[in-house]
Amino acid sequence: MTFADDTDLFAAMRAKLFTAVVGDILDTMGLMHQFLPPHIRALRDDMVVLGRAMPVLEADYFGAAEQGHSPLSAKPFGLMFEALDSLRPHEVYVASGSSPRYALWGELMSTRALHLKAAGAVLDGFVRDSAGILALNFPTFSFGTYAQDQGPRGKVVDYGLPIEVGGVRIRPGDIVFGDRDGVLVIPREAETEAVAKALEKVSTENKVRLAIQNGMSTVQAFAKFGVM
Repeated sequence: MTFADDTDLFAAMRAKLFTAVVGDILDTMGLMHQFLPPHIRALRDDMVVLGRAMPVLEADYFGAAEQGHSPLSAKPFGLMFEALDSLRPHEVYVASGSSPRYALWGELMSTRALHLKAAGAVLDGFVRDSAGILALNFPTFSFGTYAQDQGPRGKVVDYGLPIEVGGVRIRPGDIVFGDRDGVLVIPREAETEAVAKALEKVSTENKVRLAIQNGMSTVQAFAKFGVM
């Protein structure tokens, strides 16, 4: 199965797939550690994030650090604004690396990301200004909400490079897919096979559902269709 571009690919995935079925397929492909930790959840249950990762590396900074060898020490928020402005359509801002002592995302960042047609944000930490983010309906996944500001406590030190969240490697361009059941990462080299097999599995599961509704036992259904 081929798609003309990412717009077609993500439209098909959004219409027919969900994280559980894709995760099952990744398991069969030997990619058994692709879900981010379960405490990274949607800001609102009906939110879905789907796009290509734009990874962002965070770090704790303690106060206004005029001293130090890095020019980032004296730069408020480090490279956060540059990272945000680099977002392209269908990209997901994925940030990790700092302690959970402050929020990594907020309403103004969501406003800018929406303007750039980004697909969402996934944070290995907290968000703030949640009422504003919800009003914008910007897909945001995080530990939850916490108002403490990043400004005097942390910085973005790099972006557009591989990072890890909960032991899951996330590289630029990998697919990030999240719904109410969790967030997973599909490596770019596996996406064609994974999406095709997931679409096939969904079609088979629909047949299983109808068979069970019509009285077939689960033992019979699994023997016949091979999925459950």
